[in-house]
Amino acid sequence: MSQERRGYKVKSVEPVAVGSDVQARIFTLAPGETIPWHFHNTVNDWYFVLEGALSVETRAPRDSRLVPVGGSYSIPAKTAHLISNRSQSDARFLLVQGVGVYDFVAVGGSPPGAGSAS
Repeated sequence: MSQERRGYKVKSVEPVAVGSDVQARIFTLAPGETIPWHFHNTVNDWYFVLEGALSVETRAPRDSRLVPVGGSYSIPAKTAHLISNRSQSDARFLLVQGVGVYDFVAVGGSPPGAGSAS
């Protein structure tokens, strides 16, 4: 069942633990689904890929990589990032966020000179 979240849609989100300053959720992105460019003011993100492969892009520092099953990637607070599934099968990952008050601050599209993130 797809779930609408903050203006974007993903296949599913399953809460594992949700507290006042830390949360853990399992996301499933269908092929082509994207969590748009955003950042968090105080929380860090830790991605742990459980199934498929996850595309992660960041700004300042600029980085773009494909995280395979068993791989992980961390993003510090105030770092704009885009998460997507560019493969032909579902991407499933555990997202741990903390420590701090969760927020989702949307930012504009790709920076100048960047490729498409569809």
